[in-house]
Amino acid sequence: MASEAFEEIAETFDFLDDWEDRYRHVIELGKAMPPMDDAVKVPATKVDGCASQVWILPRLEGKTFDFQGDSDAIIVRGLIAVLHALYGGLPVDEVLEVDAGAELARLGLDEHLSSQRSNGVRAMVERIRLLASDAA
Repeated sequence: MASEAFEEIAETFDFLDDWEDRYRHVIELGKAMPPMDDAVKVPATKVDGCASQVWILPRLEGKTFDFQGDSDAIIVRGLIAVLHALYGGLPVDEVLEVDAGAELARLGLDEHLSSQRSNGVRAMVERIRLLASDAA
């Protein structure tokens, strides 16, 4: 149950044979994201459990979930962009139905991220699910 934006990333990953090319693509996704204003990079938006500095700020319009995210690490910014493609624009109740592990496994991220980065992705997914749950 992935969004169209996430499906586009999955298709691009299918096209890219080499993991280094995929890694560069994730970095490019992160570079394309608008930066967060430093004023909202506060403890309330910081994600615990990530080796890098990570912030996620929810944005809700009615029952539609969206968020803005940022990190001080460029690859993590890219991972935030991937998660934004996965969750952004979904109805709040559908956010909780997304099997992030399975969707991210389609990209091979589970095989190519360090355990520290994988833990960070899990922490970001948990934060997104908590924010959506609170908004439901």
